[in-house]
Amino acid sequence: MSIFERYLTLWVGLCIAVGVALGHFLPGVFQAVGSAEIAQVNLPVAVLIWLMIIPMLVKIDFKALHRVKEHWRGIGVTLFINWAVKPFSMAALGWLFIGYVFQPYLPADQINSYIAGLILLAAAPCTAMVFVWSNLSDGEPHFTLSQVALNDIIMVFAFAPIVGLLLGLSSIVVPWQTLFLSVVLYIVVPVIIAQVLRGQILSSGGQPALDRVLSKLQPLSLTALLTTLVLLFGFQGEQIVSQPLIIALLAVPILIQVYFNSGLAYLLNRAVGEHHNVAAPSALIGASNFFELAVAAAISLFGFESGAALATVVGVLVEVPVMLSVVKIVNASKGWYERGNAVKRKSPPL
Repeated sequence: MSIFERYLTLWVGLCIAVGVALGHFLPGVFQAVGSAEIAQVNLPVAVLIWLMIIPMLVKIDFKALHRVKEHWRGIGVTLFINWAVKPFSMAALGWLFIGYVFQPYLPADQINSYIAGLILLAAAPCTAMVFVWSNLSDGEPHFTLSQVALNDIIMVFAFAPIVGLLLGLSSIVVPWQTLFLSVVLYIVVPVIIAQVLRGQILSSGGQPALDRVLSKLQPLSLTALLTTLVLLFGFQGEQIVSQPLIIALLAVPILIQVYFNSGLAYLLNRAVGEHHNVAAPSALIGASNFFELAVAAAISLFGFESGAALATVVGVLVEVPVMLSVVKIVNASKGWYERGNAVKRKSPPL
């Protein structure tokens, strides 16, 4: 885990401060950036999102999908958590905490937007950082790779319907045209570009060449993420300064859903007899979010100044510390886990 990744929460905190300050002193610049749109798509942010997402997707080897059957128990558990539990549990937590418990402390005109942002955050499983979490928990690398590849394929088809369903249940108007455009722009096109780029690099220089390119692209990806956050907080600055508790309140349902979904995935893997080196990354994949996509979709659907955009950014803020805590939990509980059904099965090959 690079220094940049390890201290991502710190960098996000700095982006908040820088963005709020720049938004206050240079409002004209931010208004110019916000107005650079075509068909409700902000062009500067679209470029930044591509710089965020494409390097992450280059890591994914879709040829690994043939190995799905080797870890079908863990794959099944993770798919269940990612697509049948997590988006719906987050929506329920959003309705409970943002729509009811914390409602008196939040701007009334942004309640639905905050809930929409939480739904967007939970509707797509993590693509890139999960490799870091898996490595830290001694996860089975082939399982992690095949699970992420499978999730990315499912995301192309399932992201828009799930988001549309849950937004509709929340009585939020669904801009279907913009939602489908976001899927094409921020999922389909980046996947195609990333896989073409990956194939060209591997054919010309093999895995060493790919590793070199990825090492150069990773800082670019994180820099694009942080630049996007500065823009977001430049637009959100006045609201945050006037009500600083907003970020803390939005973090509550996010934290609960991370621990709930990771714990459920971990327990289900133990119940079906999956090994710890599969259960650990399964729990981590089940809990983490593709926050880059969530930020992009929130901006496209609701705009820079929306509560939805702010809610997705809170997901970025808590991602590293909360996921590191989940890694610590699954590592510390390995002895307990292996006293379950998994010890009765032969260890999978590494």
